[in-house]
Amino acid sequence: MVTGASAGIGKATAKRFAENDDKVLLIARQEKRLAQAVREIESSVPGADVEPLALDMSDPGSAELLRDRVGAAGLPVSGLLCCAGAVPPSEGMDENDVKQVLTEWQAAYQANVMTSVIAVEGLLPLLADDGSVVLYSSIAAYRGSGGTGGYGAAKAALHSYVHNLSARLGPRGISANVIAPGYVADTDLFGGTLPAARESMLVRQTALGRAGDPMDVAELGFYLCSKPGGYVTSQILQINGGSYHGV
Repeated sequence: MVTGASAGIGKATAKRFAENDDKVLLIARQEKRLAQAVREIESSVPGADVEPLALDMSDPGSAELLRDRVGAAGLPVSGLLCCAGAVPPSEGMDENDVKQVLTEWQAAYQANVMTSVIAVEGLLPLLADDGSVVLYSSIAAYRGSGGTGGYGAAKAALHSYVHNLSARLGPRGISANVIAPGYVADTDLFGGTLPAARESMLVRQTALGRAGDPMDVAELGFYLCSKPGGYVTSQILQINGGSYHGV
């Protein structure tokens, strides 16, 4: 199961599991974009067993809907990858207006923390023993996110959550980890508004001299859900091409 699966890292992750002949449930808010993602995967992966489910995972009511859908399938969840997240819009925001700042922070927390918490907590009874949970943070959790800092702080909250999860789920053999990417091109994170100069700077900051690709991150998520990756748990794995070593 992959949340935030209609584009970017989420879509690439769903595709990677489809290539492994896994049954994949793709979850995202926008039904049309989700359907398009499913069509793209099906056209590039012959025989892909992929299904869309349009849900807003920041809505607590989605937990029950998700549980009902998965329960009806009669299959345990062997891998739950929570890619859903967003940077709240801040254009026109007055950083000296406390109410506006709090609104941005609440939106960042709702989009980047609760989307994971609702999915994980709602599916705990349906997670397969020896399965895997992967949450998605950001390099911003280490070095800030600019503006008022709500996005980076929200992503950092997932780090603490995953340590608690690993202790809770460990007796069932379930691993729980966080992936914290650096700059990854071809995603919706910046809404297509990243200036060329900013993009060039982010690439220069890497040791490898290139932007990340969604498939780079997808491969790491796939590994963490694989048998060889089963002994990795309670870890925050940075994948950023050596971008200032994550700081």
